[in-house]
Amino acid sequence: MGRVADLFGEVAAAADEGPDGLILPVEEVERLRGEWSDEDIDDALALVQDSLLHSELVDAADSLNTRLVEVLGQLSEPTAFERCASGADSLDPQVLAQLARRVARLEEVLEVFRESAAPDRRGFDALVRRLADLGIEPEMASGARSGEVDDED
Repeated sequence: MGRVADLFGEVAAAADEGPDGLILPVEEVERLRGEWSDEDIDDALALVQDSLLHSELVDAADSLNTRLVEVLGQLSEPTAFERCASGADSLDPQVLAQLARRVARLEEVLEVFRESAAPDRRGFDALVRRLADLGIEPEMASGARSGEVDDED
């Protein structure tokens, strides 16, 4: 495995950005051919390219999702949420719930890759709770008055 990692490192250090992805200078390919087959060199170059694209994907997803957590969190405010729940806003509750589920799942995945701190999720988590409670608020309110609701927050 050490030799393969060495090849990967050498290819990563020598690769340049080309019009269709990474390319290796001809002299670097010739040098590597002393120890490696063309197939191994091509595979290493493809792995380096995939690794770079993976990093870019994670960075872009992290940036986008962080912003979505912030924006969706703002919709947890009572006035904004009521506008949405009543249909007065362009986002209906079903679309909002679907977005929230996707953003929450992406947040779970990004935790594995994220190098920076996670976004402040308080507003977003409040929105998720409000969406989960949508339509059952009267039952919850009457249960709370009668002492039937167990508050586990």
